[in-house]
Amino acid sequence: QVQLVESGGGLVQAGGSLRLSCATSITSFAIYGMGWYRQAPGKEREPVAIISTGGATNYADSVKGRFTISRDNAKSVVYLQMNSLKPEDTAVYYCYAATAGGAWGQGTQVTVSS
Repeated sequence: QVQLVESGGGLVQAGGSLRLSCATSITSFAIYGMGWYRQAPGKEREPVAIISTGGATNYADSVKGRFTISRDNAKSVVYLQMNSLKPEDTAVYYCYAATAGGAWGQGTQVTVSS
């Protein structure tokens, strides 16, 4: 069974930075697309950033230029570097693996104070 474990969330002031990590148990990690999603209170879960097996990336308009997704295939880890954080970035951030059926992590809370 695939396991995804997010870490790196926390409380930060507006304008600050955080780096999220998602450690996975996926043995063939390199062949799967990965992504970060977030869900704010009272809102639906939304995609934040995705990265393909070849390293191509795509971002939500709201985070373009501030967030960077990357992956380390040797370690089976995906990262989300978040800079210039805004209060509206406050949410639970989830890691997603595009394996057969898909797999989600448990989420990590990011809170940005104004």
